This record gives sequence, C-alpha cells and structure tokens, in this order.
Amino acid sequence: MDTLKKFISYYKPYKNMFFMDMFCAFTLSAIDLVFPMIVRYMLNDVYTNKTRDQITMYVVYIGIGLLIMYIIRYFCQYYITSWGHIMGAKMEANMRSDIFNHLQKLSFSYYDNNNTGKLMSRIITDLFDISELAHHGPEDLFISILKIFGSFIILMNINVKITAILFFLTMFMLYSSYFYNKKMKYIFMKNRQKIANVNAQIQDSLSGIRVVKSFSNEEVENTKFKRGNMEFLETKETGYFIMGKFFSGNGFFQGILYLAVILVGGIFISIGEAKVSDLVIYILYINIFLNPIDKLVNFTEQFQRGITGFDRFLEIINTEPDIVDKPNAVELLNTKGKIEFKDVSFSYDNKNTVLSNLNIKIEAGKNIALVGPSGSGKTTFCSLIPRFYEIDYGTIKIDGKDIRDIKLKSLRDTIGIVQQDVYMFAGTIKDNIAYGKPGAYEEEIIEAAKKANAHEFIMGLEDGYDTFVGERGVKLSGGQKQRISIARAFLKNPPVLILDEATSALDNESEKYIQKSLEELAKNRTTIIIAHRLSTIKNADEILVLTEDGIKESGTHEQLLQDEGIYASLYKLQFEQVS
Repeated sequence: MDTLKKFISYYKPYKNMFFMDMFCAFTLSAIDLVFPMIVRYMLNDVYTNKTRDQITMYVVYIGIGLLIMYIIRYFCQYYITSWGHIMGAKMEANMRSDIFNHLQKLSFSYYDNNNTGKLMSRIITDLFDISELAHHGPEDLFISILKIFGSFIILMNINVKITAILFFLTMFMLYSSYFYNKKMKYIFMKNRQKIANVNAQIQDSLSGIRVVKSFSNEEVENTKFKRGNMEFLETKETGYFIMGKFFSGNGFFQGILYLAVILVGGIFISIGEAKVSDLVIYILYINIFLNPIDKLVNFTEQFQRGITGFDRFLEIINTEPDIVDKPNAVELLNTKGKIEFKDVSFSYDNKNTVLSNLNIKIEAGKNIALVGPSGSGKTTFCSLIPRFYEIDYGTIKIDGKDIRDIKLKSLRDTIGIVQQDVYMFAGTIKDNIAYGKPGAYEEEIIEAAKKANAHEFIMGLEDGYDTFVGERGVKLSGGQKQRISIARAFLKNPPVLILDEATSALDNESEKYIQKSLEELAKNRTTIIIAHRLSTIKNADEILVLTEDGIKESGTHEQLLQDEGIYASLYKLQFEQVS
C-alpha cells in the first residue's frame, strides 16, 4: 500500500489531465455498451413492430445519433491516446528528475557499493515501464471494470440464467489470471536484475575499452557479456513460457464463453425461455465483455512490470544519504583555511580502520605535504575534509568550526581539489574549465587557463576553447587534461586546496609546466599536497609522514632528511631510482 500511495502521489500535479482521461474513458465505454442495446431495440421493436415509413425514420434518427456518438468517441480516443501518454511521459520525467536529484545527494560510500550500469538501468529501463503503467494502468482498469460490470448488469436484465453461467466461467478465468500473475511478478523482478547486470557489463567494458584492446582481451569481455546475456535470456524464456500459459489459458476460456452462449442459448431458445435476438445481443456483449478481460490480462503484465520497476525506483529514493546538513547548519564565511583534526578515526563500512586517533593542526595559508607508504590513508585523509565520507570518531574543524555544523555546499565551495585521475565531462574545453564556476564569463575562463599554463596549447587547437574533448577527455593528453583541471581550480579560487598526486602520472616535461601552475595556484591559500614524487614538495612549509599508525614524522624537507627517518628513506629510495 505504501508503494501504491507513493505511486499515486505522482498523479497530483496532473490531476486535471487524469480526471479528463478517466472521463473520456467513461464516455468511450458507455458508447460501446450502448451500441448492442440499440441493436436489440432495433431487432425487437423497430424492425418487427413499425411500418416501413416509421422504420426509415427510426433508422435515420438512430443513424444520426450513432454518428454523433462515434464523433464523440473519436475525440475521447484521441485524448486518451495523446494526452494520456503525455501525462505518463510527464510523470516519468518527474520520477527521473527525482531519482537523479537523489543520486546527487548520496555520498561516496553509496557509489563504492553500487554499479553505475545498474543505476542507469533503473533510471532508463525501469522508468519507461513505470510511465506505461502510469498512463495505461488506471485507464485500462477503469474501462475494464466499467465494461465488465456494465455488460453483466445488462445481460442479467436480458437472461439471468445464461448470465449466471457466463459469470461462473469468468470466475475460473480470473482465478487462472491471478495464479499466473503471481508467477509473473517474480520472473519480471528477475528479468530486471539480469538486464541491469547486462547493462553494468556493457558500461564496464566500453568504459575500459582501451585497456581491453591493449591486453587483447576482447574474447574475455565477449565471454563475460555472453554469460550475462544468456542468464538474461534464460529468465526471459521462463517468463515467456509463463506468459504463454497465461494468454493461451485466457484464450481457451474466451472460446468456452462463446461455446456456452451458443449451446445454452440454443437450449433456452428451443424451450422458449430466450429469443433469437437475445442470442445475437449476447454474442455482441461477449465481445464487449471479453475486450476488457483482455485489457485486464494485459494490465496484470503491465502492472507487474511497472510496479516492480517502481519498487526498484523506491529502493534508491528511500536510501537516506548518510551525510546531510544538520537542521542548524551554518554557512562558512570569510574562510581563512585553518584545519584541525582532533582524535579522528575512520574506517570503511566499519571494517579495517584506516585512520586512528589522528591529531593534526594546519595553520591558514600554509603549504602542507602529506607523504607515506601506499595504504596509509593519505587520500582518505583528504576526502574527510570536504565530508565525502563521515568520520567514525573525533572532530574535524575549519576555522574553529566543526565541519558537521557547516552546510555541505558552503563547506565544499571553500575547497578545491585537483586529482591525479582528471575527469573531463562531455563537451568543450570551455565547458570543462567553467565547471569550476558555473556561469563564469569567457574572460574569467581565459584568465584561469593562462594561470594554469593551458592557454597556449588550447589556442593551438583547431577550435580553441570550443574544442570538444571527447568522452572522458580522450582527445587530450594527460598533461593537457591536468592543466584544464588546474584552470578549473583557478576559476573556483577556493581558500583551501587539495592536490591529490596531481603530477604522479605525468612525464617530466609535462610535470615542469604543471608544477609551475600548481605553485601559482597554491599561493595565498591553505594547501594540502599528497605527493608521490618527493622532489615536488621540497618547498612545502611542513611535510607530514603518515603511516598506518598515524603521523610519525613532521618537519621541513631539510629537517626530515637530517632526522634520517621514514621520509629520508623514501627520498633516498626515489633518488637512487632516478639515478
């Protein structure tokens, strides 16, 4: 019931369209029900009890009346087919907007545990089926109920005994529908899970197509895809076997209804308890009676597809973000950039503690480097400052304010991040730089690119700032993408800057350009640098050596070399490798 209530709530903005759709459905059904009654009246009264002139007059009048009715029916059918579908499409758009907006609110931990391809399946495939249910479901159900009960009442007035036999057979038909309906619900849910797996496999394979080709692993990917595709096919086959029994069973019962009318009606005519005209009317009404039953059969399939899709939709919508603003959260204004970690502990999914009782103070405007062995928690440390993840214990403060007391948007607006793995959005170079400050003027974008030493190479491209970067920036080199990401950070101009191994994947020439850009970017702001190449952090105000046991060393480059500890060992190891 909760699912249905939530589903029905999406009709609220379009209630006028909905009620008009239902009114048209009512009018259309009423016209279909009236036609056999007119035929019966013509057979029993007009053609048998009227003169030739009267028959002509009645035929003309009834013909005009029927023409008007079918013109009305035309407009009702038009509204149902066009505006009814538009209503469903609008509801689908609202649901897609809701799910996309909600996905934006979920934290990194949700995406750590969910596949992008499966989420795409829920946003696209599931919502299409929900849209079809939103339009056709209430309309088909309303028309079906109206026609079935209307036909039943009219037939009861013609002959109670024949109608009772038809009703008894219909009960068997409905029970059969209910039985197979339960089976179809389960199989449709399995279908959705399997197609989501197929979508995930496609998305994963195509995103990593360059890795696939570099290892000549096309056959490996084909095998993985074939396995998932065959599993989906198997569930589809099972579903179609059930549907085959479902539809053929209903077709059989429909045939039995015709057979019952002919046999029972013939017997009643022979004993004088029914007229031949009544038998004709029964056959006409069985058509009207069976059509809504067919609609109900289709509705059950449609309902199962739509409602299972809506259940999966609600799974995401009902997932509460684990990182949200407090009711009394405040804006972070005039940020200086002083950062403090006090007794901070963090673990992923409450397993395997990454940081334990960490205590660090970073003064505003300082340039701090963070080094240490892989797995010591350097990137995690930086991800905690903008609250990408929630700490288990302790406190993180910016300018003396607990970050949990600051509005998320305000907090993240004050922090700029340049990562090793730069993400380029589909679009132009201008679009990607402007992502740092939506709505920025072109002059601001160009100025940011100049500061990032990117303007020269951009102007060397055929379309300059309007050059399309390709999917994930495939048309640009690693160094070019990195400079664009730095330009993006310049445009944002945050008081706190995090550089997460921003030069570790670059060649020496690209690193020189980018190192200059990063040094310019780091001026007059609190900067935290995660560095793999220790030669790039010699000028840091302070270097922190992070291990699994916390901060083990701190000091300037020269001080740490003199101490001959962990940092000195790492530096000598890299120096020997370079030599």
